[in-house]
Amino acid sequence: MRLGRVEEAFNLVAAACIFALMFLGIAQVLGRRLFNAPISGYIDWVELSMATFAFLGVAYCQRVNGHVRMDMLLRLARGRLRWAMELGGTALALAIVSVLIWYGFTHFLRAYQLGDSTIDAELPVWPSKLLVPVAFALLWLRLAVQLVAYARLVRRPEAEPLAVPVLLTSEELARREIEESAERR
Repeated sequence: MRLGRVEEAFNLVAAACIFALMFLGIAQVLGRRLFNAPISGYIDWVELSMATFAFLGVAYCQRVNGHVRMDMLLRLARGRLRWAMELGGTALALAIVSVLIWYGFTHFLRAYQLGDSTIDAELPVWPSKLLVPVAFALLWLRLAVQLVAYARLVRRPEAEPLAVPVLLTSEELARREIEESAERR
């Protein structure tokens, strides 16, 4: 699916940013210690990069069910009730993300119009602030797909769950981890 490829690309960019930031940190420490020459604007670059790795992977994480969830009640529910609870939670998340997109975009627009910049290196902050509503828009699309999928399951609880994360029992999770560790050997 195309949406999945975009999510994976965003996640890859976030991972690359973390990797690059790690090397920048090493260069900062070595430059300061060995040559008494720290990287100018290092804190500003770290500040601006945080939006990249904090938000770009959020839609991918939603797709693979990587977020921390409190699903004790969901595990007790079966069939239509379970899917209706998931539908309600997804609809609420979609509403919240919609608000975050709107205010994130207005925050970006304000920074762009004012020419907002970091204090030390005077780097423009609007590109970093634009990442937030873009990443949330991708999350919004993922939640919309899941909302439709949960609505389908509410209507037909016996259908195969498609495009939604499936909760595994403790036994299924343990079995999967055993199989994955056996495959790595």
